[in-house]
This record gives sequence, C-alpha cells and structure tokens, in this order.
Amino acid sequence: MPLEYRFPESVREVFIRRDGESVVLTPRPSDWSGFFASGMKASTDFMADIERMPIQERSF
Repeated sequence: MPLEYRFPESVREVFIRRDGESVVLTPRPSDWSGFFASGMKASTDFMADIERMPIQERSF
C-alpha cells in the first residue's frame, strides 16, 4: 500500500467493507467514546412494533 494511504501505527485493526466495486478500509475504534460523543440516539418509536414473547419456563 502506498505510504500516503497507510494508517498511523496506532491503528491496530480495520473494518473492511465493499461499496459497489470498491473495498473500503476504516480504522476500528479502540473504544466507544466517539460513538457516544456523537449524540446519536434511537428514535422514540424504535422497536415500538416488536411483539414481546412470553417468558419461557425452563428447568435446569
């Protein structure tokens, strides 16, 4: 890989995905702090239409 496209040495793992005919590499975050700091939240109706299944009785 050309030097100008390499990740810094601090990046130990990457995610690999296909976007059409392209292959995209993105650094794998070392923690979730960036995600939580982004302010992304689920909508108020998230999973509102999900049917709750009854609790299954089990013997151990």
